[in-house]
Amino acid sequence: MPSYTPPLRDMHFVLHELLHVCDDFKQLPAHAELDQDTIAAVLEEGGKFASEVLFPLNQIGDQQGCTLNHETHAVKTPDGFKEAFAAFAKGGWTALSCDPEYGGQGLPIVLNQCFYEMLNSANQAWTMYPGLTHGAYEALHAHGTETQKKTILPKLTNGAWTSTMCLTESHCGTDLGLLRTKAVPQADGTYRLSGSKIFISSGDHDFVDNIIHLVLARLPDAPAGSKGISLFVVSKFKLKEDGSLGERNGIYCSGLEHKMGINGSATCQMVLEDAEGTLVGQPHKGLAAMFVMMNVARIGVGMQSLGLTEVAYQNALAYAKDRIQSR
Repeated sequence: MPSYTPPLRDMHFVLHELLHVCDDFKQLPAHAELDQDTIAAVLEEGGKFASEVLFPLNQIGDQQGCTLNHETHAVKTPDGFKEAFAAFAKGGWTALSCDPEYGGQGLPIVLNQCFYEMLNSANQAWTMYPGLTHGAYEALHAHGTETQKKTILPKLTNGAWTSTMCLTESHCGTDLGLLRTKAVPQADGTYRLSGSKIFISSGDHDFVDNIIHLVLARLPDAPAGSKGISLFVVSKFKLKEDGSLGERNGIYCSGLEHKMGINGSATCQMVLEDAEGTLVGQPHKGLAAMFVMMNVARIGVGMQSLGLTEVAYQNALAYAKDRIQSR
C-alpha cells in the first residue's frame, strides 16, 4: 500500500538550520513575533491534513476522475474531494498567507510553500483547486479595483469561492497574442465577453457555490498581438452590488479534457456567451496583471515537482527495503 509521511524534520532543517528564517522574520514587522514553535505547530497540523485527509483520496481521485453533466454543465469531483475542501477551508488553510485586511492570517509565503509541498505529495490533483485560487487572489490583490478586492478577496481568502486562470484557446497556447475572445464595453461600465478557452484547471466543480474566472480577452480597439490583451473578472454567477450572488452568468464548462493522470483535477473546456465581466487593471495591460498569477503558478509547479519526488522516494525506499531478492 502506498504511504506518505510529511518530511517535517527535513523542512525544519532547511528553515532553521540552513536559512535561519526566524532571524529574517525579526526584521519584518509583519512577522517579527513568528517563532520556531509556531512554525512547527503549523507544519505539523498541515502535515496531518495532507497525510490523513488528502492522501487517502489520491487513488480514488485518479480512479473515479471528474464527470460532466452536459445538460447542466456541472462538474462532479471524485468522492471525498468536496468534503476535504470544506475541512480545508474550515481549518483556515485557505487563509494561511493571505492579507489580514481580507481575513487572512498573514503568515510568510515560505510557510505556505512548505504546506503546499505536503499537499502536492499527498494529492496533486486535489491541490490544483486551492493552488490556482491563491494565484488569482495574488493577481487581484495587486491589480484589482477597490470594489473587486472588497467583494472577491474575502471570499477567496475564507474558501467560500475559488478561482481559475483562463488563457489558452484552441488555436493558441503560449502565443497569447493570437487569442480571439472578445470583450465589448457596456454603458454600465461592465463588459460582455464571448469566446472559448481550453485546458482550464478547476473550470467547474462542486466544492463551492461560485467560481471567479480571470479571463484574457480583447477590447474592440485593441492593438494587435500581446499588447492588445486585457484581463477581466468573470464570475460564474453575476455579482450584485452588495456582493451577493445573482443569476447564472454566461460562462460554462462544455467538456472535460482526458488526461494521463491527475484525473481528480477538472481540466475544462470553457465557453463564454455574452458573459458579464469587469476589467482588472488597465485596458490592454492584461498580461502584466495575469503574470502575477502565472508566476504564483510557476512556483506551484515547482512545489508539485518537489512534492511528487518526495512521496515517490518514500515509497521507492519502502519497496526496496521490503523486496526479497534472490529467492
